[in-house]
Amino acid sequence: MRSLVATTAIALLACAMPVHAEGEAMTDTVPHLTFERVFASPSLDGSSPRQAKLSPDGRYLALLRNRADEKDRYDLWGYDRTTGAWTMLVDSKQLGSGRELSEDEKMQRERLRVGNLTGIISYQWANDGKAVLVPLDGDLYLAGLDGSVQRLTDTEETELNPTLSPKAGFVSFVRDRQLWTGRIGAEAVPVTPKEAETIRWGEAEFVAQEEMNRLTGFWWSPDERRIVVQRTDESPVGVVTRAAIGATGTKVFDQRYPAAGTPNALVELHVIDPDGGNKVKVDLGPDSDIYIARVDWAPDGSAIYVQRQNRAQTVMDVLKVDPATGASEVWFTERAAREDYWINLGNDYRFLKDGSLIWWSERDGFGHLYHFRNGAWTQLTQGEWVVTRLAGVDEAAGRIYFEGNADGVLERHVYALDLAKAGEWQRLTEPGYVHTSVMDAKAQSLLVTRSSPAHPPQTYLADTAGRRIAWIEENALDADHPYAPWLAGHVMPEFGTIPAEDGTPLHYMMLKPRMEPGKKYPVFVQHYGGPGPQMVDRSWEGTLAQAIVDRGYIWFMLDNRGSAHRGVAFEQPLWRAMGGVEVADQARGTEFLKSLDFVDPAKIAIYGWSYGGYMTLKRLQAEPGTYAAGISGAPVTKWELYDTHYTERYMGDPREVPEAYLKANAMQEATKMADPLLLIHGMADDNVVFEHSSELIAKLQANNVPFEMMLYPGYTHRVAGEQISPHLWNTIFGFLERHGVTPPE
Repeated sequence: MRSLVATTAIALLACAMPVHAEGEAMTDTVPHLTFERVFASPSLDGSSPRQAKLSPDGRYLALLRNRADEKDRYDLWGYDRTTGAWTMLVDSKQLGSGRELSEDEKMQRERLRVGNLTGIISYQWANDGKAVLVPLDGDLYLAGLDGSVQRLTDTEETELNPTLSPKAGFVSFVRDRQLWTGRIGAEAVPVTPKEAETIRWGEAEFVAQEEMNRLTGFWWSPDERRIVVQRTDESPVGVVTRAAIGATGTKVFDQRYPAAGTPNALVELHVIDPDGGNKVKVDLGPDSDIYIARVDWAPDGSAIYVQRQNRAQTVMDVLKVDPATGASEVWFTERAAREDYWINLGNDYRFLKDGSLIWWSERDGFGHLYHFRNGAWTQLTQGEWVVTRLAGVDEAAGRIYFEGNADGVLERHVYALDLAKAGEWQRLTEPGYVHTSVMDAKAQSLLVTRSSPAHPPQTYLADTAGRRIAWIEENALDADHPYAPWLAGHVMPEFGTIPAEDGTPLHYMMLKPRMEPGKKYPVFVQHYGGPGPQMVDRSWEGTLAQAIVDRGYIWFMLDNRGSAHRGVAFEQPLWRAMGGVEVADQARGTEFLKSLDFVDPAKIAIYGWSYGGYMTLKRLQAEPGTYAAGISGAPVTKWELYDTHYTERYMGDPREVPEAYLKANAMQEATKMADPLLLIHGMADDNVVFEHSSELIAKLQANNVPFEMMLYPGYTHRVAGEQISPHLWNTIFGFLERHGVTPPE
């Protein structure tokens, strides 16, 4: 369930082609940007490689690159840093079988939000850096950098979570609720027992996949001699009958779905040999109503570290486990930064060879890095900003690399610091951009991706001082770029802040169309509102917003309290109070818009998807008669219907605080909505199940409350595609036009 324009960025784009700056009229030669073109191939954002990964030795780079004529299909490419040569390692069309994926893999892709992509969507480097494991169409291949491709499986069944062992001696995967392993070149066999339908080995349970960002349920030891494997008993979990309503028929799935306030799956951990022998159960403590957030081996294989959360997600014990006996002890305990808060999970930690740990924590009110060594903590970063990602650790040099917003919440940069000089970090990246980074295992090279409001994503290799060595994807906005015909009309955003009711500054972003003096214009407000995503920053927003502005609408977005990267105090107001402060903050945005002399106050429309769809409903209920129209996509309408780990983290257990749930749901005051409403939902949604909308539909109909809806048979939580996406957006703007939310004549 996912921010002042830099002078440098403007100059970069201006060097390529003219830009439609604020208030500047577009030339008549710029073609109209349609929704059909926004979602067609090639992508107007240019090439968008995915999952760029440096080989363990840092020499090679692999990435998934989409095709110019089929932007959602990805092939595997490799780059040799010594020669500068690119090679397609695996052609997904030539090698792929086109075999239909299993339901389990389809659902796992939904967990990853990549259900619309085809071809290769993941891969893994072998530790020797000479080959890559590639899943494709339900089977596994080992692609060598010399161009060779070895097929490892050829079955009708799907191999879930395929993994090469650390020394590339084995391949392992999950098939039919069992863990399978096999030496490379030999046939894999199941190494865990086949039990009841509700017992799964080697798989992460639903909430781990959906909410904890943990997709795997098995972990190899560094020496390949042992495997930690998860055993999941789903029998306590309630069954939701999910109807996946398609265009030509309906499939019914009895899905184990742990709704808020109901039992979770029972999770155990066992340590086994690669052939399944010598099994030892891990002691996870007496309380079975827990979450296993992360599992890691010590670098020397001497211990297993397990992150164990209590159900309330206010306490997390890091257990140190003896792999020989399964005995455990609490190594240390992480607690929520305040009593009315929760623990935010992440992958920003690293176990070091000397037995110490780099750890991310919000214990001082902001997300920062700490060094845990010999039972003592040293804070490495500090200040009213947050570390957003640990990028790499060079243990030999005692140097760590991380991403954060120390230079302002609207940008993200890559920084470095020496472990011996806590609190002294250096920025390695250029101002005016939002950056992300990847490093090789020894942190000898940086792979940096950056974008700005003026430039779509670019990727380059850099040394550890941040100096660019080579472009991997320059994505230059030259005459050959797909966006070139529309570049002269590109609108740069305005950024600013609006005070919340308590004075907290809330960042907004606004794009204006070509405007004539004295005329007032409609506003299209996009919101999310929920915990997690930061929507407003200095990254490339994409061309959808440009197409909306091209139609004559002002495009506006505001980050309310509850969103990420502003610290504990900024997120905390959502605690047991969803549908409250975030709705009030967005209302402040509406007040601001109405104060602008170029805004038509009678033509403000609001739109959101998922939590944003919920926000549309709550805003229409809180301020009836305020908005010209509201569009609610795949909304959560009752939090009791959503899953345990996400919902209870913020709202608590509904068995303990039913009044909080009653106030937060979007059903209680549904009949108060007086403004035009368009409801949209995919009819095979397994995340925000269709029942959320069907209950709302029934209530509105039963109370004679008018509304419109558009349903998408066969589509899940992500309603997207080269034809479906323009249909969706044409539907939205057709709805606005019918209700008079149109630009001035």
